[in-house]
Amino acid sequence: MTLLDGTSIALAPLLPWVFLVPLFVVALAILALAVFRRARGVWLRALAVAVLALALINPSLVQEKREPIKDVAVIVLDASPSQNIGDRRARAEAELERLTERLKAFDDLELRVVRAGDAESGASAINETHLFDALNRAMADVPRRRMAGAVLITDGQVHDVPENLARLAEIGPVHTLLTGNRDEGDRRLAIVQAPAYGLVGKPVELTIRVDDMPRRQSADAAVTLRQDGGPPRTIRVPVGQDFHMELPVNHGGQNVLEMEVEAARQELTLANNRTAVVVNGVRDRLRVLLVSGEPHAGERTWRNLLKADPSVDLVHFTILRPPEKQDGTPIRELSLIAFPIRELFEIKLDEFDLIIFDRYRRRGVLPQMYLENIAEYVQKGGALLEASGQGYATPLSLFRTPLGQVMPAEPTGQAIDRPFKPTVTEVGRRHPVTAGLPGDHPDGEPSWGRWFHQVEVVPGNGAVVMNGADDRPLLILDRVGKGRVAQLASDQMWLWSRGFEGGGPQAELLRRLAHWLMKEPELEENDLRAHVDGNRITVERRSLEPDPRSITLTTPSDETRTLEMTEDRTGRASATVVAGEPGIYRITDGERTALAVVGAVNPPELADVRSTGDRLSGVADETGGGVHWISDTEGGVRPGIDVRRTRPDRTQTGDDWIGLRANGDFTVTGVSEVPLLPVGAVLALALGALLMAWRREGR
Repeated sequence: MTLLDGTSIALAPLLPWVFLVPLFVVALAILALAVFRRARGVWLRALAVAVLALALINPSLVQEKREPIKDVAVIVLDASPSQNIGDRRARAEAELERLTERLKAFDDLELRVVRAGDAESGASAINETHLFDALNRAMADVPRRRMAGAVLITDGQVHDVPENLARLAEIGPVHTLLTGNRDEGDRRLAIVQAPAYGLVGKPVELTIRVDDMPRRQSADAAVTLRQDGGPPRTIRVPVGQDFHMELPVNHGGQNVLEMEVEAARQELTLANNRTAVVVNGVRDRLRVLLVSGEPHAGERTWRNLLKADPSVDLVHFTILRPPEKQDGTPIRELSLIAFPIRELFEIKLDEFDLIIFDRYRRRGVLPQMYLENIAEYVQKGGALLEASGQGYATPLSLFRTPLGQVMPAEPTGQAIDRPFKPTVTEVGRRHPVTAGLPGDHPDGEPSWGRWFHQVEVVPGNGAVVMNGADDRPLLILDRVGKGRVAQLASDQMWLWSRGFEGGGPQAELLRRLAHWLMKEPELEENDLRAHVDGNRITVERRSLEPDPRSITLTTPSDETRTLEMTEDRTGRASATVVAGEPGIYRITDGERTALAVVGAVNPPELADVRSTGDRLSGVADETGGGVHWISDTEGGVRPGIDVRRTRPDRTQTGDDWIGLRANGDFTVTGVSEVPLLPVGAVLALALGALLMAWRREGR
């Protein structure tokens, strides 16, 4: 039986209860019989029996030495991007400081403060606000009986409210202090539907939507579109309705469409007025025209490489019998069908993505007009690869045709016939086509096999990325008009494919060559790119020459910062930054611009940025907490929400105050026990009662 906190009465019977109970029953029966017979001294005998019974029960006073345990209160500060709107963050920090000072006055309270939703919390933090995850982590080591409650300082846009609210009641009252203002309004632009991939040259369909919250403020709104950093264009989009539009996929890799809707009359932030769609362009089928001037050992290398790729449609044109060959073979025995030269080189030439001349020389098979068509095809954006054989060093060279105007190197008329190992130049180690080729060792000789023939050329334009014998140019890459040209001054790539002296990286080199010629963004030699991994942005700049220009990053909220780039020996400079908010980040070096889209297409954090208590009202009702607006307690009316310690069974909130329950938990450090009936006093009292009863009965 407890008398006071830490004090109680304990019973320690001298005999087991199985013996005491019958004795007490017999004694009570004898006393009842005495009362029934009206015997004298019965009350004195009853007193003696009671004293002996208490002595047998052996009651004692137990005093516990208790040490109070502090209750734990948790303050969760919302540090998500939506808190950057207006004065919300300043209000939150001021309220946190005020609460911290107020709660320090309670000696029996331990305060824990956690921040949730900042950039360091991970990628999901910039898309959604998870306050209850942070709360659970903060009180993971605290027994629920010690929890005094929690205070959430937030704008109310919380995305991890538990479904089972009953479990929250165990931790005490959960109060919400809202940092925004009542009756806020905002406009947002959302992506309803957008594909992740599209075929190059074909448009994809997008669905967007403009919403005014809490109600529609206008019939339509102007949306500005900008694709891949190009010139802007404006369209009118109805407010509150889905709007369908088309996005042309102009190239492989990322096609980025920026969209921005004009501001409404009520705007909390322009961050959700902007969005972007990233569609990865893929080529349906790559059409390659391979023109082999004569049969040779390397012809099969080209054919096998191109046929091994299921996405390549190869048209192979081999000159088996030049016009000057006269051996009397009947015409009907020369071929089964006539090769469609006019259809390929005049009518359907623009349908090819890449043209390869392999060991070709002038023989009158292709008229000058068709070679002029190919030169014009390159100028307009086509891709040409020329692998020089012996014929390039002769007067029959392609350089002596209209194609000479797009060729990057002029033949000297000499051929080099001695063993050599192709080497990557310093420029080549910065060029994405040859940088990091397997087998290349910048500080020593490459590990691949030798070649034995090379045409001597003098480069006029372009970048020499590989050298051959006597450090003569071997592989030259050039941009001509809108197109690209690559020239390989040897026809012995096939030695690598046959594994001669260990072979070489012919497959990787030719793959990179083809993709660079077809303008794949990943192989641009002078480029600025941004890659997003979660909430981390990696900025990369590749250049053939050292570039000292600084990089400027602009955040979705229009804040700018300068990035410090670290360059390696391959010509790639990079920097990594942590994104603090979802949206479009713009990176520029003054000449080139790259875009990075961080977060989900429609991040919940920006879906509705109005401050509200609706999401947390159920939590307050279930736990006994309250929802209060910080802005209502500023401006000289009231100094702020008061904080009180309350009993667990009392009300935990009021109009201008919140309560944190006082649980009164403790640990017992010692126990003292004092008998309530000393043995001598018990015996004297019992004997005295019996003597008085005997004396009374003896009268």
